[in-house]
Amino acid sequence: MKKIFMALTAAFMLHTASAKSVFANEGRKAGAIADPAEGWSRLFHEVLVDVTIMGVIFAAITIYYMLKYKRKSPDQVGSCKKLSAAQMWGWALIPAFVFMADDFFLAANTWSLWNIYRKPPAGSYEIEVRAEMWSWNFIYPGGAAAVNELRVPAGKPIALRMTSSDVVHSLYLSDFKVKEDCMPGRVTYYWFYPKVPGEHVLTCTEYCGAMHSGMYGKVIVMPQEEFDNWLKKETKA
Repeated sequence: MKKIFMALTAAFMLHTASAKSVFANEGRKAGAIADPAEGWSRLFHEVLVDVTIMGVIFAAITIYYMLKYKRKSPDQVGSCKKLSAAQMWGWALIPAFVFMADDFFLAANTWSLWNIYRKPPAGSYEIEVRAEMWSWNFIYPGGAAAVNELRVPAGKPIALRMTSSDVVHSLYLSDFKVKEDCMPGRVTYYWFYPKVPGEHVLTCTEYCGAMHSGMYGKVIVMPQEEFDNWLKKETKA
C-alpha cells in the first residue's frame, strides 16, 4: 500500500508540474494576446482535476484500510501498531505537502491570471460605461452612444472604463468571465477579448434597488467592417 500511495502522489505531482508549464504558455500559441476568459476556464478546469485526483487518492486509501482492518467477528478487539517517529512524521507531512504544493501552484497561476486581467493589451478599443438606475450607457470614441447594447468589433481587445451616476452597480459579462463594480466618483476598468461575432448577455450583479433584476442587456460582437459602419452612422446621428 505504501508503494501505491507514493506512486499516486508522484503521478499527481507530475500532473501538477506539466499543467503549470501548459498554463504558462497560454496566449503564445494563438498570438500575442492572452485571452483572460480562456485562462479562467483553464484554471477552473485545473482546480476540478486536482481536487478529483486528491479525492480519489485519499478515498482509495481510506477504503483500503477500512477493508483490510475491518472486524472479522463481533467480539474481536483491534490493536494499534505503534508507529515509528519517521512513520508518524511521514503520514503527517506527506499529505500536507501534497495539499500545500497544489495550493501554491493554483495560487501562483491565479496571480498570473489576475495580472492578465488587470493589464489591457496595447491598442485596445476603449469604451466608456456609465451605469445608472437601471440601465447601462455606453459611450464610444467620437460621441456615439448606446443603451443596454454594447456593440464591439470581433477580433479586437475591448477595454471598458466604468463609473456610476448613483449607486454601486456591477457589470458582469458571463461569457467573457469578467465582472467589476461601477461606483459613483470612481473609475474602474476591465478588458475582454471578443473573438467571433455573436450575442452575449450582460447584467448587473450588485443589488441596486427595486428594478435590479431588469438591469441587463446584450453584448453584440460584430465583424469589423459592420461595426465601423454602425459607428459611423451613430456618430453622425
